[in-house]
Amino acid sequence: MHIRHLFELVLLAAIWGSSFMLMRVTAPELGPIPLITLRTAIGFFTLLPFLLHMNKQHQVRQYAWPIFVVGMTNTALPFVLFAFATLTLSAGMTSVLNSTAPIFTAVIAYLWLHERLNAFQAFGLGLGFIGVMVLFSSKGSLSFDSTALALLAALGATLMYGFAACFTKLTLKGVSSLAIAAGSQLFATLVLIPVAIPLWPEQAISTETWLATIILGVVCTALAYILYFRLLEQLGPAKAISVTYLIPVFGIIWGMLLLDEQLSFWMIIGAGLILLGVGLTNRRSQGC
Repeated sequence: MHIRHLFELVLLAAIWGSSFMLMRVTAPELGPIPLITLRTAIGFFTLLPFLLHMNKQHQVRQYAWPIFVVGMTNTALPFVLFAFATLTLSAGMTSVLNSTAPIFTAVIAYLWLHERLNAFQAFGLGLGFIGVMVLFSSKGSLSFDSTALALLAALGATLMYGFAACFTKLTLKGVSSLAIAAGSQLFATLVLIPVAIPLWPEQAISTETWLATIILGVVCTALAYILYFRLLEQLGPAKAISVTYLIPVFGIIWGMLLLDEQLSFWMIIGAGLILLGVGLTNRRSQGC
């Protein structure tokens, strides 16, 4: 791997890792749905000039329905669920839970696309599941409280990521990744706007929250997509997916540095098991 590609992978992980910290800061003031509506709208309008420059807008129209489904399952719903989770969970914890997406992708590919799982992958799924259970147990009780609900919301988001990956493989093969990214942000915005309007906060929004939301939309959504799809094209899926291992690292670092979050022993154990499980689950050359 060229040093430039390694730098871009680390940069992408740092950007995506910061998104959990930014949601942790902005979601309490804006609310999950208004926040994500702003995020997807800003993301779309940032991607739009690139889409027009590459003359790929016709693909958004041509593949409107499958891109709409991806927009719901890979953007609108999981983004809202993660924003909801950050109302309770730390940025570090949500970034760790985000890393379970490849595990859900492997399970859905096995059940839906009938892709085979080797022994390493099956063992990896088991380790990932144990890691999630460790995180659940780290909250101190087995009661169904706000923390448990937030944990389930985050896992629901990664489950949708897994579905979206397999659905994209089935229905959008050969379609420009830029068209998928921009179109999914557009459809997510259009669906969320009617829900966000009545939920818009009554109080004035602080300058800090506006700034963080703009960064979330421009940098963590639009530019991150462009960087990721560039790496996907130049390195291929097997190497580009390695960003999954780095995102929790940066999510934890940003949370500790900027939000004064604490890293517990059980969080380290759970994160380690999940990441090891992800690594074993990805032991194949092809997948969703």
